[in-house]
Amino acid sequence: MLLAEDLHRAFQDPDRGTVDAVVGIGFEVRAGEIYALLGPNGAGKTTTLRMLATLLRPDRGRVLVDGIDAKRDPLGARAKLAYVPAEAGLEPQLRALEAVELFARIQGVKQPRQRAQALLEELGAGALAGATCGTLSTGQKRRVVLARALVHDPPVLLLDEPTDGLDVPGRRDVLGLVRRLAAEGRAVLLSSHIMGEVEAVATRAGVVARGQLVAEGTLDELREIAGERDLSEVFVKLTGDGSAPA
Repeated sequence: MLLAEDLHRAFQDPDRGTVDAVVGIGFEVRAGEIYALLGPNGAGKTTTLRMLATLLRPDRGRVLVDGIDAKRDPLGARAKLAYVPAEAGLEPQLRALEAVELFARIQGVKQPRQRAQALLEELGAGALAGATCGTLSTGQKRRVVLARALVHDPPVLLLDEPTDGLDVPGRRDVLGLVRRLAAEGRAVLLSSHIMGEVEAVATRAGVVARGQLVAEGTLDELREIAGERDLSEVFVKLTGDGSAPA
């Protein structure tokens, strides 16, 4: 459903020159699977997600989204995926319903306003429909961004810290939604620093460090590779990063 092959991406830094952010990353996310992408800050996770979402062109390698080559047909690939970035990116003057409805219209969704309202309700944000996005809290914005991304019912989901800013009930609701979407046959790629969330939902995981995929497998397979049971310790051992996530 989602295939990344030999992805490379470098940037020019005025002080350091060429910086290799992603070096040869490749993995597959199958239909019905929740694949967690783990790694410390600066490891290359967000750069990888942006390449998968067609927002950043890889220097080398390819991305297939439901069989569509994202480099050759980025618009076709975008129609097949939802990307929830770590930042909200909501226009502050738009009302929440308008923000979701706008994306529904762009994606050619039938009855866009009804679909937008129904999805906000499903995400526990129905009461926010008339509020301007600039007045929303971080957690409220998160719900609106999720609704905006899912409004065209795509088969592939790219979620970068999807529960960031949510309270405990909000996290529970979002993780429940992620499980349900995967159970319906969607491929879900989840980037998270919260190891408890990863343990709760992930089918498999890939560990990224210094721009490379250093380990991949089920959570039990990663535990065996690292020789540790606690997932935070597995993360530290595999990445060589001294600051374990929560």
